[in-house]
Amino acid sequence: MNRAKNGDGARLALAWRHHERRWKQNRYVYAVVSRRSRGISIGLNINPNKACSFNCVYCQVNRRTPPAVQKVNLRMLAGELDRILQAEKDGSLYVDPPFNALTPAERGVRDIAFSGDGEPTIFGRFGAAVRIAADARLRFGLHATKLVLLTNAASLDKPSVQSALAVLDENNGEIWAKLDAGTEEYFRGVNRAHVPLARILANILGAARIRPVVIQTLWFRKRNETPPRKEIDAYCDCLRDMISAGGQFKKIQLHTIARAPAETDAAPLPDDALDKIAATVKSRIAVPVEVFYSA
Repeated sequence: MNRAKNGDGARLALAWRHHERRWKQNRYVYAVVSRRSRGISIGLNINPNKACSFNCVYCQVNRRTPPAVQKVNLRMLAGELDRILQAEKDGSLYVDPPFNALTPAERGVRDIAFSGDGEPTIFGRFGAAVRIAADARLRFGLHATKLVLLTNAASLDKPSVQSALAVLDENNGEIWAKLDAGTEEYFRGVNRAHVPLARILANILGAARIRPVVIQTLWFRKRNETPPRKEIDAYCDCLRDMISAGGQFKKIQLHTIARAPAETDAAPLPDDALDKIAATVKSRIAVPVEVFYSA
């Protein structure tokens, strides 16, 4: 499902591109057809105010416009989650696009993901939101469904976040940690964070010593320049160092821009350039690698 090659691929590609964080009149809970999840992913946007500890060049969230929703009402979020899970269960979710593009074999909730307009772990009631998702997963009998946290890893060392991760672990949870660089200079230029890369690496390592972590890396053209080879090598060195220190990685997801970013400096990598990066990573890191192209 990583690339659209045939009729089925073209059908799914149209569904993948429909990636709005909206469903019906919901404020916080949405559904998408996800390439990386290989099916329905239910998203929980607990950052509708667009708060984030990174300011990535390639981000599709336009922070120059004011958010429509400023605060999270957890009771409302729980109700929205129940309604969308019920719609999937009774089949009404699949009446409208893009979900009507899925065959019966492709249906089903693959994950409930904390993924929205910012960094989930900086939400003050992150632990309560995780518990809501965990309870809904059990109540709907979604035993094969994962709870997924998409994170930039900057706050994984906070005690309150670590407590929430324990609940995630008890509910078929996965951490998908962003790592877009191998050097401090490149990290500053791409992610524009207020924390050093060393802290991100330490936090990923700390999490990966407890459970296998999925690494998500987005490579792109910045001002029409592809990532330099030395950066790819440094990135691989970071992963190798974490593995040597006891970090466990389930897989590495290498992808590029698939939807229009808010800034014009960022553009997708061509397929062959992403393939070259993937070949380097595969040759140096003994972890499964998945590649997701721009289309």
